[in-house]
Amino acid sequence: MMIKAEIYFDGEHYCARTIDIDVFTQGKTLDEVMENLREAVSLHLEEEKLPESSILTMMELKPTKVPA
Repeated sequence: MMIKAEIYFDGEHYCARTIDIDVFTQGKTLDEVMENLREAVSLHLEEEKLPESSILTMMELKPTKVPA
């Protein structure tokens, strides 16, 4: 099973949130946040059925000038 998650650094901790299910966790290191994420997802899925997968895409947007 593949779980999509976004991981980012908030200046103090690494934060992780899953895309298709409502799970959020954090850790002081990437290893810690990944371990916490695995545990949080496992606990969440004990109580909920699997959601349908979403489509994940990435894009780069170029800034546009806003007329004055």
